Amino acid sequence: MIVRIMGEGQWKLADSHFAELNTLDDDLLQEMESGDDAGFQRTLGALLDAVRRLGDPLPDDALEPSELILPAPDASLAEVREMLSDDGLIPG
Repeated sequence: MIVRIMGEGQWKLADSHFAELNTLDDDLLQEMESGDDAGFQRTLGALLDAVRRLGDPLPDDALEPSELILPAPDASLAEVREMLSDDGLIPG
């Protein structure tokens, strides 16, 4: 699966990594619902770090369609709230 971090680029991740990402996404959703801005920023950073750590970066000139788009590291809670579905940032 191809994951884009807005403002940074794309990473290719194996499906086997999505359990870890979904756990972080669930935490992020709970922090958003409770208005925990500090927790939200911490978990968003952990989610993006996991994508960078587990994925293989695609070259800057690659034009692969992204199956998942994550917010930039400096995104606010309000900006990310607009991106969320009922499942969070990561479906499933």
